[in-house]
Amino acid sequence: MIRLVATTEDLLHSRFALSPVSDLIRLLRVLSGRAGHRLPEGWAHRLRPAYRELRETVDLDAVLALNPNRYGADFIAPPPQSLAQTIEDDLATVAATPLSQARMEIDHCLSLQDPLPERVLNVLYSPDVLDRMTTTLRAVWRDLLAPDWPRLRAICERDVIHRAGLLGRGGWSAALTELHPKVRWRDGAIELLRMGNGDTIDLGGKGLLFVPSVFVWPGIGVQFEEPWPKTLVYPARGISALWETPPAGALGPLIGVSRARILLALDEPASTSQLARTLGIATGAVGDHLAVLRNSGLVSRARSGRAVLYRRTPLGDALAVDQHP
Repeated sequence: MIRLVATTEDLLHSRFALSPVSDLIRLLRVLSGRAGHRLPEGWAHRLRPAYRELRETVDLDAVLALNPNRYGADFIAPPPQSLAQTIEDDLATVAATPLSQARMEIDHCLSLQDPLPERVLNVLYSPDVLDRMTTTLRAVWRDLLAPDWPRLRAICERDVIHRAGLLGRGGWSAALTELHPKVRWRDGAIELLRMGNGDTIDLGGKGLLFVPSVFVWPGIGVQFEEPWPKTLVYPARGISALWETPPAGALGPLIGVSRARILLALDEPASTSQLARTLGIATGAVGDHLAVLRNSGLVSRARSGRAVLYRRTPLGDALAVDQHP
């Protein structure tokens, strides 16, 4: 177990953020077979050719070498700064890492695995290793994750809205209760069950960074080594939307396929733009469909801060039940 000791000051400074590069690295772990789970076959079939080509054309094998089993170099997946984080923000942080810090993490990664091919070692010990890692990550992002990121980001944003609601209603204890089966709040600490070796880590008044991820499932990830901010990566709610769009089933002929998809996607409250990104439907079309669903009594809407969120009504829930595979 890992215990993250949190004072009132830590709870005040804890926050949520999104990390494009963290999900990119976790996707690479899945594709390389190091994650303990697989992508759905449709996703894997689509990404494998580009993944194989990238291993031949850029320094991807060096990036993979920095992610041995049960460990990953932090400098190529640095903790994010905000909910508005972009891949370019992440890559700028990678490029700005002190070379001494990168060398220390590289050495540790190499100590955890069998000797690597000389061509990979030459990359990792090159004087421009940070530039080479940045260039490689940018190419991998472009070919593997960029086309899907708007949809994936929408899933993570919806998760944060849900957690923020729990936090506002019941504090951190409520927000942590359903974060993940391995996470709990007890005796002034966030406990990560079945992880570590009884480590106790003081957050030091700086708080904890919570990062939803679409590829960390079914586990969680934690970063607590200096000098990086202490971070907990957890599976975003609604990641089933990542693998496939739920079929419209019997609802399609009844209310129309697009409206059925929107109704089924509202397992959690969402805004018009979030639904558009998640489902790949034009924002205007989503708005039109939501208006029909609302007039039919299937969804309701309410303002949450600056956003207007839609949710299913009890009637909408009754229609949606048993539609998911």
